Amino acid sequence: MKEKKVPLRKCVVSNEMKPKQELIRVVRSKEGEVFVDETGKKNGRGAYVSKDTAIIEKAKKQNTLARHLNTQIDDSIYEELERLAKGQNS
Repeated sequence: MKEKKVPLRKCVVSNEMKPKQELIRVVRSKEGEVFVDETGKKNGRGAYVSKDTAIIEKAKKQNTLARHLNTQIDDSIYEELERLAKGQNS
C-alpha cells in the first residue's frame, strides 16, 4: 500500500515547510474581511502561520500577515491565533 502524501505549506513568518496540520490559516476574503480559517478550506487569499506563540508574536511585531494579505490585521486575529496555538478551542 502507498502511504498518503502529507500536504506541506510554508509558514509566512519562519519560511519553514511544515505539514498543514501544524499550521493555522488566516484568510482575506474578496470583501476584504480577515478571519482565521480552522478548516483550511474557505475561499480567499490565505497565509499560513505556525502554531507557536513565539512565531505569532513575531508576525504581529513585523506585520507579516498584513504584508502577505495586503490589508490591515486586527489585534483580535492575533489573539485568536494565540488561543489556537495554546490549544484552547472556543
